[in-house]
Amino acid sequence: MTKFGVHERPLPDLFADAAFDAFDDSGIEPPEIEALYFGNAMGGMTENDTHLAPTLASHIGCTGVPAQRFEDACATSANAFKHAVEAVESGRHDVVLAGGVERCTPETGLGTGAMTKVFVSAAHRQYEQPAGLTFPGVFALLTKRHMHEYGTTEEHLAEVAVKNHYNGTLNPRAHFGRETTVEKVLDSPIVADPFHLMDCCPFSDGASAVVVASEEAAESFENPVDVAGVGHATDVVPLADKDALPATQAARDAASQAYDQAGTTADAIDFAEIHDCFTGAEVMATEALGLFEDGAGGPAAAAGRTALDGDVPVNPSGGLKAKGHPLGATGTAQLVELTEQLRGEAGERQLDDPERAVAHNLGGDAATTVVTVMEARQ
Repeated sequence: MTKFGVHERPLPDLFADAAFDAFDDSGIEPPEIEALYFGNAMGGMTENDTHLAPTLASHIGCTGVPAQRFEDACATSANAFKHAVEAVESGRHDVVLAGGVERCTPETGLGTGAMTKVFVSAAHRQYEQPAGLTFPGVFALLTKRHMHEYGTTEEHLAEVAVKNHYNGTLNPRAHFGRETTVEKVLDSPIVADPFHLMDCCPFSDGASAVVVASEEAAESFENPVDVAGVGHATDVVPLADKDALPATQAARDAASQAYDQAGTTADAIDFAEIHDCFTGAEVMATEALGLFEDGAGGPAAAAGRTALDGDVPVNPSGGLKAKGHPLGATGTAQLVELTEQLRGEAGERQLDDPERAVAHNLGGDAATTVVTVMEARQ
């Protein structure tokens, strides 16, 4: 993956950086790629480019094969990865490149206001967008309900931000590389109650890519990891029609699918990369994935259980909160972190011999979620 942050470079160049790093890591040459599945959520609006698949394929030397762009809000590249896995599992392809790329910072030529409008195109068109409900408001509503039902506090949320910013200081590819404190988080401006500015992830530019290969094709790889299960589920849209706001039901359904495929349970997960677009989203996701009981996610973060040295480390990369969030690149960037951790190649943030990990990538108002379980080779 590229460093996440601000890049004054064209979209194809960003993706090429990540793609060629993936080629180098796997030993695969571009002509050996049998399909390209990549995520880009907003290129039609931000890049004025609705035909990115052949552009990126030709830019990295992968023409003559199927190339497909996926768009599923923030879950875009995780969905591309899921289809790559299914293509390999089915026997249709042996080697597929999956990834994503996005430019979300003002260097695209769009300011914060315009980019916010682009982001909120993933909300319900008839009921939510006309009311002015942007995504800080969406997740604020989910989180406020969680606070009402379980007693989660703003201090619990701030602890999530503190942890992820610390982890980001250990990740040279993170957008933010500075620590913060609970006091600084709570003193930052309110964006959407209960979220302060420091509870929110940034807009970022960046790209990520992974090579998905069959058992036979991966025999030449130096240090592959196994994809044990991938779940993909949807929930009701609009927000007001959901049965239980803080349950994030799509995550529960996708996690159940992924765990069943992997033949495992949440108790066997060593660490997680979670879609923490807002601190409350991380708390709710840890519960939806079964890492903690409902209502226990906030206290667990405050007690240090999700820290690098905790019993269930969450977002060792820094998460979206510190690593950054280029929409189309986020899902496969989580898988890059899982891969490096499971190989023991994560540098200063390396965990102690993890064997099994889960990634959680959501889209829109948590109505789309992809959950992936990966395992180290024994």
